[in-house]
Amino acid sequence: MKRMKTNESTENYLETILILSQKLPVVRSVDIANELGFKKPSVSIAMKNLKEKNYITVMEQGYIFLTDSGREIAEMIYERHEFLTDWLTSLGVDAQIAAEDACRIEHVISKESFEAIKNHVKKV
Repeated sequence: MKRMKTNESTENYLETILILSQKLPVVRSVDIANELGFKKPSVSIAMKNLKEKNYITVMEQGYIFLTDSGREIAEMIYERHEFLTDWLTSLGVDAQIAAEDACRIEHVISKESFEAIKNHVKKV
């Protein structure tokens, strides 16, 4: 399935919503703002854009849920983040640096390259 073209900001927001939804009973804009260290108005604008792209639904109470397409992108980015962080750490990279580098790599690496790295690491 061809992935919809998304930008790094969109991917970060979707990944954050996914992570928060695993920790909190409900996710609200204020939770996202706190997690990312952004101001609430910035998050509100981003949520409006995500809603327009049908990546999230927002309930009357302000609760935010990923749609199927939003969840698909979030899970792909989260898998890349976790895998790349673990891989870099296993190579001897400091955990903090590994997480920061993984966060940058996860948005630019192609699906083909990521799968190749994953398959290679599994064999080793």
